[in-house]
Amino acid sequence: MHIPDGFIDLPTSLAFIAVSAVGVGVALKGAKSELSDKTAPLAGLATVFIFAAQMINFPVAAGTSGHLLGGALAAILIGPWAATLSITIVLILQALLFADGGLTAIGLNVFNLSLVGVWASYAIFLIVKRILPSNKKAIPAAAFIAALIQVPIAASSFVFQYAIGSVATIPVSTVFTAMFSTHVLIGIGEGLITALTISAVLATRSDLVYGYRGQSRKLEIKSSARSNS
Repeated sequence: MHIPDGFIDLPTSLAFIAVSAVGVGVALKGAKSELSDKTAPLAGLATVFIFAAQMINFPVAAGTSGHLLGGALAAILIGPWAATLSITIVLILQALLFADGGLTAIGLNVFNLSLVGVWASYAIFLIVKRILPSNKKAIPAAAFIAALIQVPIAASSFVFQYAIGSVATIPVSTVFTAMFSTHVLIGIGEGLITALTISAVLATRSDLVYGYRGQSRKLEIKSSARSNS
């Protein structure tokens, strides 16, 4: 999923650097409303965890492997604004330290993973959470679905960039079929890792999970109203 230098032409890469810079700039302002003295350390831990987890590949099919993208996990744990910043930091560090993703392609990768991946997965999480029963057990289930769907969506975003400015000659339809089918399988692994991690945090400090805090307050209000009546 990490696009290297030279795979997408320079004009397209520069255009996405500009778009991603605007998105990250907006996220800097939005993150102020999500983070507090209590939740800021979790944002740092989430960033470190995702950075380390992306270094580990798991087998998907013959000759292919996948790794955690982390957009859904970060969005549900610390909120989508902070998650955008977290994934962006991970991508920049990986490009600088391990050449995992090109420097000229950083805008492409940030757009796919920090913007599209984070916000698409969080929107899906909110929709699924609204459909499922309103309890703590629904959070990991919604997280699994959001993380699973996030991966092929991010892959489709890459195909969109490929269609605009690819320097290769492979047909877009061929690239889309290969990317989408493979990343649906990768999404299963993404969903499992995300759901298990969210479950672990919920079991110990549910008050820190951004995707559950609002629902938790609603449940407390309902229970207090019943006890008063």
